[in-house]
Formats: sequence, C-alpha cells, structure tokens
Amino acid sequence: MKHIAIGENHLYSKAYQKGAKFVGRGVIVYALKDLKAKLLKKAHPNKEAVNRIGLTVSKKIGHAVVRSRVKRILREGLRQTEKTHNVKKGYLIVLVARQCAIDLKSTDIARDIEKAFYKLNLIDDSISNQN
Repeated sequence: MKHIAIGENHLYSKAYQKGAKFVGRGVIVYALKDLKAKLLKKAHPNKEAVNRIGLTVSKKIGHAVVRSRVKRILREGLRQTEKTHNVKKGYLIVLVARQCAIDLKSTDIARDIEKAFYKLNLIDDSISNQN
C-alpha cells in the first residue's frame, strides 16, 4: 500500500517544532504522534493504523531531476525499513534529505532511517517479524 502523504504545511511545522529529531548521515528524521490517527484508522479499508509520511528535499540539493531521484531513494529506504522491521503506527514522520544523500544508495538511507527509528522508539521490538 502507498504511504499517506502529509499534505498540510502546518503539520510539517508541528513535526519540526514539537517532534523528536534524529540527524543521520543522509537524512534527518522527525517523528510526532499523529492526533488524527484514530480517524485515519476508521477510514482505512482494513481498519489499520497508518503513518503519514512527508518528504522534504531542498532546492539546495540540486535541480528537479536530482531532487526527484533523492525522493525516490528516500521512499525506497523507508519501504525497506518497514519491510524488515515492525514500525509503530499513528505517527507523522518527516524525512529531510541532506546534501550527501545525492551520493548514497537506498540501502545506506535505509540504514540511516533504521537507526533513526530505533533512537526515536518507532520500532516495536515486542512483536517479532517472521520474515
């Protein structure tokens, strides 16, 4: 299933100001408990809680082609992390690309995101992943 995107600017601002932060080599991760998580759970077809994801890639990173590539790498890194670990649901998660993300692969970004999720207590260790 595709991720639900953060669409409103005020949610990005809240995540930046009030959310927990982790600075990695290629990505900065902000996480904040989502107040609309219960409403989104009711609206979900399988009645599951979901995370809302926001990606930020500044113009300082490069032109449009480079920024789009970095966004794809961020999405794939997040997908790999969610595939291998049980990520807690009901959060606003904002991924901000750093300058060196241009040269990194999705596995490097996934490693950064995994570290960030552990530090921010977003990986649920109580449930073991049977993959």
